[in-house]
Amino acid sequence: MTAHRAGSLAVTLCRDFREFGALADEWDALHRRCATATPFQSHAWLHSWWISYGQEGRLRVLLVRRAGRLIGAAPLMLVHRPMPLLVPMGGAVSDFFDILLDEEEAGYAVGALGRGLDRAARHTVVDLREVRPDASAQLLFGRWPGARSRLTDSTCMELPAEPLGDRVARLTGSRGQRLRSKLRKVDALGVEAHRVPQEGVPAAIGTLLRLHERQWEGRAVNPEHLRARFSDHLVRSVGRMVGDGTAALTEFRLNGEVVASNLSLQSGQLTGGYLYGADPALRDRKVDVSTMLLREVAQQASDTGREVLSLLRGGESYKNHWGPVPVVNQRLLLARPGLEPLLRLRESQVAVRERAVETVKARFPAARDWHERLSGLPVIGR
Repeated sequence: MTAHRAGSLAVTLCRDFREFGALADEWDALHRRCATATPFQSHAWLHSWWISYGQEGRLRVLLVRRAGRLIGAAPLMLVHRPMPLLVPMGGAVSDFFDILLDEEEAGYAVGALGRGLDRAARHTVVDLREVRPDASAQLLFGRWPGARSRLTDSTCMELPAEPLGDRVARLTGSRGQRLRSKLRKVDALGVEAHRVPQEGVPAAIGTLLRLHERQWEGRAVNPEHLRARFSDHLVRSVGRMVGDGTAALTEFRLNGEVVASNLSLQSGQLTGGYLYGADPALRDRKVDVSTMLLREVAQQASDTGREVLSLLRGGESYKNHWGPVPVVNQRLLLARPGLEPLLRLRESQVAVRERAVETVKARFPAARDWHERLSGLPVIGR
């Protein structure tokens, strides 16, 4: 670690993964004190992700302490292509990025993180993807003294965190009737939801991924979801997260057999449905799987006092049945004043890529869903 002091604040750059691993307890405590933190900034998620996807020598985690207490953190890493960049840890299998700030000392912490980032990014552009509009990283962007640019990123769908039955009860007309009918079919079939305990996570993740592969059989599945490194990451991270209450793994059983499985993640004010798998035979029984899963996740969000139920990234049509609000993530580019030409180059690279994606989607409508499903591919080998 390298450290710099400003008054009573110590700004540290952690580049050693073993040292990052040792931060678990104080990182988790800071994570709980940061209202904007998402599950993808938990130590369990990031530590596990690095084991599966990280590369030695690339870790760049900024830490701010006051009198030895961790009050700010920015989990970043270095990549070299298509140009030197500091980017979020967690890659693209993480739906949101944010920095962590102790709410009571956010002003001091964000200022210190800004100074630390200025030193860490002496020769690089900072490219922060998938930043929510209300994220703490927006404070860092607002106080950045150098070159900066704000771009749009993925669209997420969000609902209030309330029991699904309450929402359905307010829906009138044919849409409300259809949704009530779907819920009655699930109940009539006798599907039972069971929460998986921490010790059952490894086996349940295997079941989830097998069902996920079956549900996409014959269609374009995200290939990363079928790889051993992704499975290993989920087993490690979800095991810890179920234990501390930031994840829930639910199996849906019919006559004792698991016919669907769902992984939801939660922290701060947000609960999100991350990944599910379902036996295709449920479709033959006219079961609307998304409705069945959403009811369970909505109840989890309500029971834990969350405010937001996020359907996470992607504008798939089935999400619109419930009247969600689209929330557009942002991409924040930062650089020292002398590196503004590099920032503008990065800005143009992003624009060219986005135009290419839109062109493909316009010419080949089926590619729209394909792109949504591949949006979770991790940044590796760079």
